[in-house]
Amino acid sequence: MRHIVLTTAAFSLLASVAFAQGMPAQSGPQNPAVNAMQGNNSAMPVAGANSFTMGEAKSRIEAKGYTNVTELNKDANGVWRAMAAMNGKSGPVSVDYQGNVN
Repeated sequence: MRHIVLTTAAFSLLASVAFAQGMPAQSGPQNPAVNAMQGNNSAMPVAGANSFTMGEAKSRIEAKGYTNVTELNKDANGVWRAMAAMNGKSGPVSVDYQGNVN
């Protein structure tokens, strides 16, 4: 009985591997991992593993028109957060792993 169960499990595993190898890969998510500089994928920061360096995050913030970027730190959700000025007003700004600046 034990051999029948093990044999059945082995055949099932081999069949599932063969089936998975024949399936085409998806084209990917509808929103890119890193967005273009001209727009955001989200109106709020998206949590996720952020690969931007501090310098890259600061550059993205400045490229969106912010100046005087200070207190730049990555939070526990992988979002770079800072204080920055735009149009004479200072306030919080963030960069998520997708490159969204909010």
